[in-house]
Amino acid sequence: MSRVRVHGFTISLDGYGAGPDQTREEPLGRNGESLHGWLISTRTFQTLYGKTEGTTGPDDDFAARGFENLGAWIMGRNMFGPVRGPWPDDSWRGWWGKNPPYHVPVFVLTHHAREPLEMEGGTVFHFVTEGIESALARAREAAGSGDIRIGGGVSTIRQYLNTRVIDEMHLAVSPILLGGGESLLSGIDLPALGYEITQYVPTEKATHIVITKRG
Repeated sequence: MSRVRVHGFTISLDGYGAGPDQTREEPLGRNGESLHGWLISTRTFQTLYGKTEGTTGPDDDFAARGFENLGAWIMGRNMFGPVRGPWPDDSWRGWWGKNPPYHVPVFVLTHHAREPLEMEGGTVFHFVTEGIESALARAREAAGSGDIRIGGGVSTIRQYLNTRVIDEMHLAVSPILLGGGESLLSGIDLPALGYEITQYVPTEKATHIVITKRG
């Protein structure tokens, strides 16, 4: 059965999913790239970019689970790129080069219309201007029996959490402090929304926590 899930979203020990002062050169903000130390070295991540080496173990197991049974993605516009306001042209095609690591339809939340963008490897970016409900409906149709992964950033995940449509959320808590930025869970009462912790796995580089919606 198709599920809506967040997977592999990393936050700092003080709760931030991105650091302050985000720029094109530092899309995750100051020191934000250091969040993903647990992921970068894994075999799963390295394979996405054509390499054959990488670490195995629990970190890699969690990374690999994030790509199982995927039928569609949803992401915010800030995750797609640094361009703000109306699209000046179609030159920005994402951070990931000609062959992004998604390989399924990706629905990008935006206030400004743009034609679908077809990339190599089966990734097609669709730009949705009608809000999160419309993006989810379109993603469900595209995914069929596959899961829908909410890719981020922080604002996008918070919106879907507050509507209680996320079935499962895997967070990796990185042992760093960012001191500011975008807080993922501030002001969100997860127990009241019906969520509980169902898995907890500490590793050298992160603490993996799975949060599941009851019922």
